[in-house]
Amino acid sequence: MKTTPVTQSDLSGSVLSVPPLAWHDDLSPNHEQNDSLIKHIEAGGVTTLLYGGNANMHNIGISGLADLLQHLIVAAGFDSWVIPSVGPDYGGMMDLLPVIRELEFPTAMVLPIQFPATPSGIATGIRRFSEKLGKPIIIYIKTDNYLSVSDVKNLSDDGLLAAIKYAVPREDPKEDAYLDSLCQTIGPKNIVSGFGERPAIDHLKTFNLAGFTSGCVCIAPTLSMNLLRAIQAENWEEAARVHSTIMPMEDERERVSPIRVLHDAITLCGLADMGPIYPMLSGIEESEHGTVSKAAKEFLALEMEARAVSS
Repeated sequence: MKTTPVTQSDLSGSVLSVPPLAWHDDLSPNHEQNDSLIKHIEAGGVTTLLYGGNANMHNIGISGLADLLQHLIVAAGFDSWVIPSVGPDYGGMMDLLPVIRELEFPTAMVLPIQFPATPSGIATGIRRFSEKLGKPIIIYIKTDNYLSVSDVKNLSDDGLLAAIKYAVPREDPKEDAYLDSLCQTIGPKNIVSGFGERPAIDHLKTFNLAGFTSGCVCIAPTLSMNLLRAIQAENWEEAARVHSTIMPMEDERERVSPIRVLHDAITLCGLADMGPIYPMLSGIEESEHGTVSKAAKEFLALEMEARAVSS
């Protein structure tokens, strides 16, 4: 695992994969299957593994988490980032801090909290965590004005902000006053689009963001990296072509549930046996298996075709 500090070139050098986690039926971590998924992601050229919403980190307790994170570190390549998430509650965030420090993670992402919380209170909690950790952290923004732009600026000016994962839904991703203000205040290269591939072209083209996070990248890392490279080269025709190959899987995720579909799709297409999804979530209904399986297998086939072309 790479332990160097977060830089803008790191944020733009790879799609930030957001993988789920594999579990045994007794809810102990399935290290072998997690390792298999990591190897598949890295084989497609992706070097960032961000364990957050798709990993259901909101619900995983601190007991045994150090062992799980240690195994993820060992499984990852020497040049890969492994970034865990903390929170969303302040107590859980601070309880996990010694583990993050001991395992020498380069940063951590603070999961978004909705209630009970206020923007200034969130900023205070993030500040205290980052200061005590001694490293800048990633903030995950999912709602409008989650933090005031001035609070974000203060965190950035004080060296406490590594990046923002921005995922506020808009009818038109190109029209976003909050994102525009954040870009003008801390610079767009400190922000990554946090909604997967769907708004990636609009976000990176309009706001010049550093990169994007993705769940679909867990099945098709080569395709996601091809999209990132096409956007960075301003090859909009190629970007649109690659984007169109990813959208059917994204449509399937949004039709049912992004987190739940991704977790089960990886199993159904034969990449890795992810086992049950960690409570308080549940797997997709059996009646959905057929359509999800078909979409995931077709998506994986496109990935292998892309790898054959690039090899």
